[in-house]
Amino acid sequence: MAGTSLTPAHAQDVTDEVIVTAQKREQSLQDVPLSLDVVRGEELDVISSGGEDILFLSARVPSLYAEGSFGRTFPRFYIRGLGNTDFDLNANQPVSLVYDGVVLENPILKGFPVFDLDRVEVLRGPQGTLFGRNTPAGVITFESARPTREAEGYIRAGYGRFDTVDLEGAVSGPLGDKVSARLSGLFQSRGDYVDNVAPNPSESGFEEFEEYAGRLQFLFEPTGTTDILLNLHGRKLDGGSRTFRANAIQPGTGGLVPGFDRFTAAQDATQILNVENLGASLTIDTDFGKGTLTSISAFESVRVDARGDVDGGFGAVFAPPSGPGFIPFAAESQDNITGHSQWTQELRYNFDATDALNVTLGGFAFFENLEIESLSFDTLFGGGVNGRAVQDQDTEAFALFTSMELQASERLTATAGLRLSLENKDFVASRTIGPFGSGTLGPVSQDLDDTVVTGDLALNYAANEALNLFARYSRGFRAPNVQGRIVFGDAVTVADTETIDSFDVGFKSRFLDGRGTLNATVFYFETDNQQLTAVGGAGNFNQLLNADAVKGSGLEVDASFDPTDHVELTAGFSINDTEIQDTALEVGPCGAPCTILDRVNPVTGNALINGNSLPQAPKYIANVSARFGLPVSNAGELFVFTDMAYRSEVNFFLYDSAEFRSDSLTEVGLRGGYVHNDDFEIAAYVRNAFGVTELEGAVDFNNFTGFINEPSIYGVEVTKRF
Repeated sequence: MAGTSLTPAHAQDVTDEVIVTAQKREQSLQDVPLSLDVVRGEELDVISSGGEDILFLSARVPSLYAEGSFGRTFPRFYIRGLGNTDFDLNANQPVSLVYDGVVLENPILKGFPVFDLDRVEVLRGPQGTLFGRNTPAGVITFESARPTREAEGYIRAGYGRFDTVDLEGAVSGPLGDKVSARLSGLFQSRGDYVDNVAPNPSESGFEEFEEYAGRLQFLFEPTGTTDILLNLHGRKLDGGSRTFRANAIQPGTGGLVPGFDRFTAAQDATQILNVENLGASLTIDTDFGKGTLTSISAFESVRVDARGDVDGGFGAVFAPPSGPGFIPFAAESQDNITGHSQWTQELRYNFDATDALNVTLGGFAFFENLEIESLSFDTLFGGGVNGRAVQDQDTEAFALFTSMELQASERLTATAGLRLSLENKDFVASRTIGPFGSGTLGPVSQDLDDTVVTGDLALNYAANEALNLFARYSRGFRAPNVQGRIVFGDAVTVADTETIDSFDVGFKSRFLDGRGTLNATVFYFETDNQQLTAVGGAGNFNQLLNADAVKGSGLEVDASFDPTDHVELTAGFSINDTEIQDTALEVGPCGAPCTILDRVNPVTGNALINGNSLPQAPKYIANVSARFGLPVSNAGELFVFTDMAYRSEVNFFLYDSAEFRSDSLTEVGLRGGYVHNDDFEIAAYVRNAFGVTELEGAVDFNNFTGFINEPSIYGVEVTKRF
């Protein structure tokens, strides 16, 4: 799935200088005074083998976790424990995804396939100056391979278990003296491998998909001082939503029920997941005066139809047969984006004011229109629509920002930034058909606006050529948000602006003449008005909350070491502690009769969540990889690449229960093969090599429905570079 630049990954050892754009200009990773990781080259190819979607990044760098309940779109990312479990189509996520300089705000956009990339950068901690809105947890940036002046390309073809097909390729080169282009494409498919064992099922199996994606770039260089990059891209996905499994969780104790079989499910509803996405961006870099003027103009549009069996089973106790286990009533719902457009414009100027002072000045504008339709179906009586609600949301955001880097002395560098943001959101929701005898509702409207100042201050001290020490303070924010998925409930809820103050102290080092790196960061953060989402419950809708504060602290360590030219080792580890601090905050307990471990308000029956950790926030994350090569001729090499990703146990929801949680998860991958002359490779791979089955999330509604991680996928791949 993930293509990279055409330089073979095993030639990109740690003695190479890793160049990043975390501060929107090219710098060495080791010189950037913030906690940052890069995934590139062979590692990126390996961990995405077998048709994986973007969730393959989960636990691949310290403090990064990801999960999702929508299938191959709508990823939910968490950095340092900060994320959002919200499943609504206007969810406000604190981890920003930026693709080729363009922020992807809607959660469906964030599922864009990963292919033909140069690198992925993971920026941990608030990025409230240069990236701005909705970045209190951090930013993940994706940098595509760009058009080249030399003709080159590659094609990768893979086939694996469950009829998994994975095709990817790119061709790049000049179209004339001043124009070059790059065309990249992706096709992936998989057959259904989960048998539907329900009586008279509407579908025989689940988990199949077929996906196409492409990117066409033109690079114009009309003069020696101006580059103009046009990026056209799109995707089309046809498949099924995540397979929910009724009563897969053991009541009273948690974990999967005895005898759980990942290859069967029993549902009487219809699964649909159709996504269409088109986008374009125009990036202009011009040498102007003492610096570079950059303009990024972009448009994105996405449509989605997502339908699934919320109860995870068939029938109901009052309409037998039913199962698996206790099904109080049938629930089948669908959420669609029926209209969407996102326009963004960024203009920034980076220049050297003096020999010691570098300055960035910029402005940003964001416009989004989002139209959502939510449906409920009468599964037991013909599957007709028995509930419908619509939402219309218009968002405008504007910002001015500046960042300055001062070389205070030969060894000391200071960086400071400031950003002024203005936010406005207009929201209207209506229920046109009410399920279970409820009536129509609305229109209900909310107008939200705020003005926020954020920024950062960092010091970087070069103790010697191999060791940098840094300290950083940063403030970020998440814009106010509103939820109105009122098919089942009458409440439209609002979350006010959330702000975060974060402190990082760390070092970045090289050793053994650049053959090894060791970087570490300790951090502490505290949020004010933390936005939280009470997910699901007996009403099957989301409610937004603000907690007084959330405090977090932890450690991030990553290392790489190439002891020889044919051995490459990497490792990463993080500790993340989070705690909700609000003595009065309470949420409704589970829809099923779960075992609540929190104190319960005897008057309301709600769970008191003060002192709980954040949901889907593993305390420990660890990853390792190792590559071993054996030259077999002047032009050939046999190789083995193995990797491991680990995350500790997680709690799924704001309240703490015995059932709605997951044990730790360790997944191992292996890839081995032969590469010839750096242009031909044949390899076999396996992902989740030991077939570990573990819960990744749950549906808090009317029973103990859960969903699980991906199964073992194995296959072969052939790559030809030219």
